[in-house]
Amino acid sequence: MNTLFKYLKGDRVVWVVTLLLSVISILIVYSSTSQLSYKFKGGNTEAYLMKHVFIMGLGFLVMIYVHKLNFKYFSRLSQIGVIASAALLFITLLMGTSVNSASRWILGFQPSDLAKITLIVYLARQLSMYKTELKVFKTFALKILLPIAVICGLILPADFSTSMMLFVDCMVLIFIANISMKFIGITLGSAVMGFLLLLLLGVAFPKLLPRAKTWSSRVATFIGAGEAEDTADKNYQTNLANSAIASGGLFGNGPGKGKTKYILPSAWADFIFVSFVEEYGSLLGGGTLILLYLIILFRVIKIATGTENNFARLLVFGLGFSIVFQAFLNMGVGVNLLPVTGQPLPLVSMGGTSILFTCVAIGMILSVSTTVFKQEVEQQKKGKHAVA
Repeated sequence: MNTLFKYLKGDRVVWVVTLLLSVISILIVYSSTSQLSYKFKGGNTEAYLMKHVFIMGLGFLVMIYVHKLNFKYFSRLSQIGVIASAALLFITLLMGTSVNSASRWILGFQPSDLAKITLIVYLARQLSMYKTELKVFKTFALKILLPIAVICGLILPADFSTSMMLFVDCMVLIFIANISMKFIGITLGSAVMGFLLLLLLGVAFPKLLPRAKTWSSRVATFIGAGEAEDTADKNYQTNLANSAIASGGLFGNGPGKGKTKYILPSAWADFIFVSFVEEYGSLLGGGTLILLYLIILFRVIKIATGTENNFARLLVFGLGFSIVFQAFLNMGVGVNLLPVTGQPLPLVSMGGTSILFTCVAIGMILSVSTTVFKQEVEQQKKGKHAVA
């Protein structure tokens, strides 16, 4: 283990937790893709497994490369990244591949995954560089709210849950940066009013915003305000998920012995937490996943508080919170605490760009932790010399 960490710098706990989540991912993806394998691969269950292992391996290579970079480079690259993300999101809206009436993909690439990282890194840069100037609302609006509005606004028409999640990530980062609560209140109020206006426009002009009906329908279904037949039909995923969790009990049915995966849509992605709990139990399976993500959050807080660089602190917390928040959104949907969002479980759900960009984010966190670790070692050496 010590030999391995000669090449892998940074926070060892984050490395270990990331590795554990990846192993869990490989186990449950292999099991939960049975439905896909028989539908599209003639029962070849290894086909999706090998593809997933390849993406996970590529993700780790990307993570290793990124964690060796100086975190200051991320600040500069974020300026280009935000512009590129906005351009790609706009192109995707115009000519992207549609999934459930939503244009989210272009050439096998999901730009929103890139946008999530670049916007958080860019905000960390802006919040650290213009801390004094941001006390003026006009400056705050131009340097902070404008990029948030552009990126989240371009994601919103096709993917409300990702837009909402990213907006919350940004608001938490702004709060951590100690920006005026008055400014935050104005921002939240404006966002709520703007979204309600969009819903009204979507109802009045369905072709203008086709997904508006889906958003309101999911919320109505979740709170039981929809029509009885409609609610029963649209809640079938949640009902199946609840049955799977109940079937798994505390200790699970055993690896590969879950049955709901054969009929539950997206058992390998949006509902992979449910698949894992059914096979490994609420205590061992669900409890382990929750614990691992909480450990990431605690380590992120430790890394953030251990650096004196304001950009690094905001970068680490913003990216770490984003990963953990998405994880708990996914798990919340699985246990029927939240309406269906379509968010994958970071590092666990089967996917391409989602896994790769999550690995980029963790690589950035590890890059900062490498610097923090070096500072701690230098301080310990100074302390020994002082004692001597």
